[in-house]
Amino acid sequence: MSDTTTSVVIAGAGHAGGSAAAMLRQLGFAGAITLVGDEPIPPYERPPLSKAWLKGEASAESLALRPMEFYTTANIDLRLNTRVTGIDPAAKTVSLGSGETLSYDFLILALGARARRIPLPGLDLDGVLELRTAADADKLKAALGPGKRLAVVGGGYIGLEAAASARGLGAEATIIERESRVLARVACQQLSDFFERFHRAQGVTIEVSAGVAALEGVGGKVTGVRLSDGRVIPCDAALIGVGAVPNDEIAQAAGLACDGGIVVDLSARTSDPAIFAIGDCTKRPLPLYGRTMRLESVPNALEQAKQAAAAIYGRPPPPPEVPWFWSDQYDVRLQIAGIPFDATEIVVRGDIAAGKFALFHLAEDGLVRAVEAVNASTEFMGGRRIIQRGKRLTADRIRDMAVTMQELAS
Repeated sequence: MSDTTTSVVIAGAGHAGGSAAAMLRQLGFAGAITLVGDEPIPPYERPPLSKAWLKGEASAESLALRPMEFYTTANIDLRLNTRVTGIDPAAKTVSLGSGETLSYDFLILALGARARRIPLPGLDLDGVLELRTAADADKLKAALGPGKRLAVVGGGYIGLEAAASARGLGAEATIIERESRVLARVACQQLSDFFERFHRAQGVTIEVSAGVAALEGVGGKVTGVRLSDGRVIPCDAALIGVGAVPNDEIAQAAGLACDGGIVVDLSARTSDPAIFAIGDCTKRPLPLYGRTMRLESVPNALEQAKQAAAAIYGRPPPPPEVPWFWSDQYDVRLQIAGIPFDATEIVVRGDIAAGKFALFHLAEDGLVRAVEAVNASTEFMGGRRIIQRGKRLTADRIRDMAVTMQELAS
């Protein structure tokens, strides 16, 4: 579609929204594109916020998806410090926090997700932080350094990455996890055990099966995290990292189908044919697994941006991709391909003790559902191909290091 009279409004200028705008132009879309974001800076990469940015190894320029002049050159109307506050599907308009109303032919909701807030006494104390935006990362960065103490409530990937960065900056770090192991909701036992041992070896204190009763402070500043058993973990800053909630409220108010996220199809189209949704705010189909779920990852944001851009431009949808994720902690790179739905067996390839291995999750019939690779990029890349092709493998063949990944994936 190259009609210059067609207009697209993109609500949300994160990785998903910024990528959708660029992809539309790359396809040849010639109509008006308005990209609306509530942050003061153009679209940027968020994964480095808990890693390179905290450690001072990344700049604002290196995080930006594209230089500011790109949006001018591409004739993309970038509205910063602006929020979409409402949608009128019948009139095909959106309301902005500034009071302005924008008309659209197609609307893309790239609303993202926000940090989950837990009802704790002391949550509003100074020094109680979350990590979703560059502004959040700046606050956390200012709180770290030699002699500082960081308490992390939540032992997920964000929490582990932040603890690793804190240690790299000379700060003490304590991870507080209510489950019996870190990464309990997102990784298998073997992977949890590996990362728990590794973090402890780096000097991180880890409290598992530990409930949080309150955040304590003096003079309005946090000084500690009180656990359910009465113990207090002293800290100069407390990072709350207990998951995220999709920003789907304006979609719900507009009557769009939502179910723990904005429901979309494989074209990223919502229940309204003129409205698309992409990224962390969506609940999407996973055809390789016969399920729908919400994914929080850059690869998912990019895949759905491609889907929406193709549908708006009139191109066939891109082929479904294998979901994948990554996490960098210290000098360890974790790469995950797929999701272990219906897996009944975990097969280790490589050497866990040496910190170079991959965990293959197999269904009963040998179908590979997911691969968790630690410092094993070859296994990760081969695992993605194996999952995409629906290959079945035996445990003995996976374990045999004499059999190359190329042979396993072919």
